[in-house]
Amino acid sequence: MTQRTTQQIITGQETSDGAGVHMKRLFPVQGIMQVDPFLLFDEFGSDDPGTYIGGFPDHPHRGFETVTYMLAGLMRHFDNKGNSGLLEPGGAQWMTAGRGLVHSEMPEQTDGLMRGFQIWINLPAAEKMVAPRYQDYRPDQIPAKTLANGTTLRVVAGSAGGIEGPVNGVSRQPLLVDVTLPAGTSWRNAVDAEATVLAHVFEGSAAIGGRDLGVTQMAVLGDGDEIEITAGPDGARVLILAARPIGEPVARAGPFVMNTRAEIEQAFADYQAGRFE
Repeated sequence: MTQRTTQQIITGQETSDGAGVHMKRLFPVQGIMQVDPFLLFDEFGSDDPGTYIGGFPDHPHRGFETVTYMLAGLMRHFDNKGNSGLLEPGGAQWMTAGRGLVHSEMPEQTDGLMRGFQIWINLPAAEKMVAPRYQDYRPDQIPAKTLANGTTLRVVAGSAGGIEGPVNGVSRQPLLVDVTLPAGTSWRNAVDAEATVLAHVFEGSAAIGGRDLGVTQMAVLGDGDEIEITAGPDGARVLILAARPIGEPVARAGPFVMNTRAEIEQAFADYQAGRFE
């Protein structure tokens, strides 16, 4: 096995999105527009309702997938075809926007902590116009395992620690694992040698790929087929993301991600004409 080393560390920047929801954005930011095939990575979190109660009102998507993983709070999603689901703490939604839909994600609480992640993953040209699809998973549908050294894994997509995540039938052979490590412990896991691999520290601190990372820092890992994480003195919680890159031109404008500017203009025209799903 060849261990991956950290090639770059990205630190989250304060921003807001939707109707003013406060978050830390890892990318896109100035100088880092994407990490193929990942287009966006946001960590949102606040116990002040004023910073999240506006949620993410109706907005369109086309040409990529969105992933929402909740740590705390309740978020209800709706779309323009009447689909609805409730995201709970520890739950996840994997939405393939494909050829287009209009949806919203709105808090179902008026106080308390709201915390989680929003991730966008690109689709290759051949899949950008597929039919939209939702995969909603309750916390009890996401398998978990505690290892002998106390490390706990929750696997949303892909395989880790001998358990398989529930997400299925999606592009890029993704891996999404929530790893909690006690102080000083280490965890190793095989990864797809062809995949882009990211490791985001959201609690504590950790050594990843030969570099030390703190809260709201992400390691972009180099080549190899194995990753290793060692928790700092207060333990660590790390979100592992992996997916095969696409290597195609990217044209993006707001909620649309296509391959050419002409396709972006067509997406706006289709949306304005009410032709989305």
